[in-house]
Amino acid sequence: MRPILLDTNAYVSFKKGDASTLEIIQKAETIGISPIVCGELLAGFDHGKKSKQNRIEFQQFLDSPRVKIFSISLDTAHFFSQIYCCLKIKGKPIPTNDMWIAAQAMEQGCVVCTFDKHFDDIEGLICGSTAADLFV
Repeated sequence: MRPILLDTNAYVSFKKGDASTLEIIQKAETIGISPIVCGELLAGFDHGKKSKQNRIEFQQFLDSPRVKIFSISLDTAHFFSQIYCCLKIKGKPIPTNDMWIAAQAMEQGCVVCTFDKHFDDIEGLICGSTAADLFV
């Protein structure tokens, strides 16, 4: 089973108790998370009313032995460049942060758990929001 990489919206969905996201989290042997996603989440926490509680719960999540924070490397940058160029040629730009998340997933051999459909435009990337999408 390939490891998963959680997008920001998938973590939020997990915390809200969404059944399909909970199933993915339960089935995954390894759950990757990008520093990009961490930054988006922390910014959201700091902008909200429950920052301290959200940070505590996020740290507890990160402390799980199944969760791994991936580093951004020069190899990640090469994947980012390929994704950027392919999407530019297709005329289908996506948010820059999402290209970095996809680059990390491709570098690490992960599938991406996300609700954002624009990830579908990235060739070679497996993504989705259900266990059936990700664990084929």
